[in-house]
Amino acid sequence: MFACKRKNGGLIFMDRDLNNNYHSVYSLQYHLVVITKYRHECITFEMLEELEKIFTRLLKDKVCNVLEFGGEKDHVHILFETPPQVQLSKLVNILKTVSSRLIKKQYEHHLKKYYWKPAFWSRSYCILSTGGATIETIKKYIENQNK
Repeated sequence: MFACKRKNGGLIFMDRDLNNNYHSVYSLQYHLVVITKYRHECITFEMLEELEKIFTRLLKDKVCNVLEFGGEKDHVHILFETPPQVQLSKLVNILKTVSSRLIKKQYEHHLKKYYWKPAFWSRSYCILSTGGATIETIKKYIENQNK
């Protein structure tokens, strides 16, 4: 039904491009949403552009790729892919901590009216795994192995 095949030097599985490292073949994408502390609507367009640069650099440093970035006045969305050895909770902690520190330093005057403590992001976040196939498709694929 589905097969893993080579295409242009890479691997394709279930019509998805796969990445590989020394011991694994993978396709791991995540959708991260982080919100500002107290949901304050304090992110300007200029800040959003700077946040995109910060998140892109931080993820690249961890051998991850930003696939899409966007946001509004009180939150940002980051769609990214990562290798399997990356621990998501640690990665999210780094992303939030470093971006908060850099944004608060660069936009200190603007953010003074919103925050009196050294926090920019809420402690909570939402991270969702993404995939091209539904759970039912994957179940059927696994059921049909060795048939």
